[in-house]
Amino acid sequence: MSKNIKILEEKIKQAHLGGGEKRIAKQHEKKKLTARERIDYLLDEGSFEEIGILVTHRTTEFGMDKQKFYGDGVVTGYGTIEGRLVYVFAQDFTVFGGSLSETHAEKICKVMDLAVKVGAPMIGLNDSGGARIQEGVKSLGGYADIFHRNVKSSGVIPQISAIMGPCAGGAVYSPAMTDFTLMVQDTSYMFVTGPNVVKTVTNEEVTSEELGGASTHATKSGVTHRTAVNDIECLEDVKKLISYLPQNNQQKAADLPYSLGDELREGLADIVPESSNKPYDMHAVIDGIIDQDSFFEIHKDYADNIIVGFARLGGKSIGIVANQPMSLAGVLDVDASKKAARFTRFCDAFNIPLLVLVDVPGFLPGTDQEWNGIILNGAKLLYALSEATVPKVTVITRKAYGGAYDVMNSKHIGADLNFAWPGAEIAVMGAKGASEIIFRKEIMEAEDQEAKLAEKEAEYAELFATPFEAAKRGFIDEVILPKDTRRKLIKGFSMLENKEVLRPKRKHGNIPL
Repeated sequence: MSKNIKILEEKIKQAHLGGGEKRIAKQHEKKKLTARERIDYLLDEGSFEEIGILVTHRTTEFGMDKQKFYGDGVVTGYGTIEGRLVYVFAQDFTVFGGSLSETHAEKICKVMDLAVKVGAPMIGLNDSGGARIQEGVKSLGGYADIFHRNVKSSGVIPQISAIMGPCAGGAVYSPAMTDFTLMVQDTSYMFVTGPNVVKTVTNEEVTSEELGGASTHATKSGVTHRTAVNDIECLEDVKKLISYLPQNNQQKAADLPYSLGDELREGLADIVPESSNKPYDMHAVIDGIIDQDSFFEIHKDYADNIIVGFARLGGKSIGIVANQPMSLAGVLDVDASKKAARFTRFCDAFNIPLLVLVDVPGFLPGTDQEWNGIILNGAKLLYALSEATVPKVTVITRKAYGGAYDVMNSKHIGADLNFAWPGAEIAVMGAKGASEIIFRKEIMEAEDQEAKLAEKEAEYAELFATPFEAAKRGFIDEVILPKDTRRKLIKGFSMLENKEVLRPKRKHGNIPL
């Protein structure tokens, strides 16, 4: 027995060294933590329980039988974050470059299966050179096994991917199917085909960072939801993100202690300019409504004409979708529609109430938008908000024009409560454009056409560019003072807490992908 205990202790010691001291030192030289250091930082101290520490690969070709490391390049197990159970895997770049083998994949699949059975979040810390080419199709099969589990887990448990090194080829599709992807600047990248293949096929010269670095995916592709300057910040973001989410789709996110007090926010009245054409920062409105310093923005650098993120309102977790007048006047376009639709569907899947803040002049016109499918992509947001059954509350702060009014969680597509500030303009289009069409003949015949247009514009604005006509018809439940917004929302979401929606039986809808 004592002999076997010594053998076990030695094997565990070897496993903890991964690929060895030299490779660990190289990892640190790149300003990267090792797989075990990442897990230790992410989880509560002493909470990690490892699964599969003695697993080794089964390959004998190409001299692989002489290169075996315990754990086979991935650390898997479970632990807690702020006392909450989570499952985790961390790829170990010091072992075969973190490449995925048959057994490496089996270890990941095992904890993914456990996460679904138990109903707890799954967190992947990715740092891998891709498939282990010495294993051929076996490693490819391992990827597919993981992909299949990603899909089965989708909407059942939260899935979070942190890209903390290379992630290339087939490896990118698992993070893409998880709920949130985070990347580390300068040390992580994602792409289906690398710079060398790109040069061969298209003759383009591009670096790994330009092709698939954190900045590229945060601003251009929208693949990543958050970027961090280093491993520590990335792991802190994972912890914070988890704090807004429930364990699974059968639960709700935990409430933080909160006592109702003076919920008036006088400063909200000063944010929206008198002129409907002047921009303002919707972040100021968000900050004026939510619990202090509680906003956790998602996709901050992508499609910044719309804002999405999590916050706390009276201690409760909510999701926020808001037009941003500071960028493209807050119009809806292809990227903004996709961004908001995906976020909406996540919140709905995990019982997180939605607050929609509206200041939208319409959809972005132009051939680029039409040819890139603004019809289908705009319909994604319309579908997502129509489909969502969580509590949904809308506040129109200023403009709500045309079809974009309908799409942005209007009463007509199932919003539970719709509020508007007194200066809100709810109409088919702006007063100037509408007047030019409706009163065209009168304006053309007038001696002073500019004066006539101004007169008719004021006439139209008084009739339609207000929230009162919509309120008359019940499309707006209440026109509220800005200072009352927070109080109204806290009470409204509290009232809606036990909302249930029964839908016709179906396998699933057919969202316009």
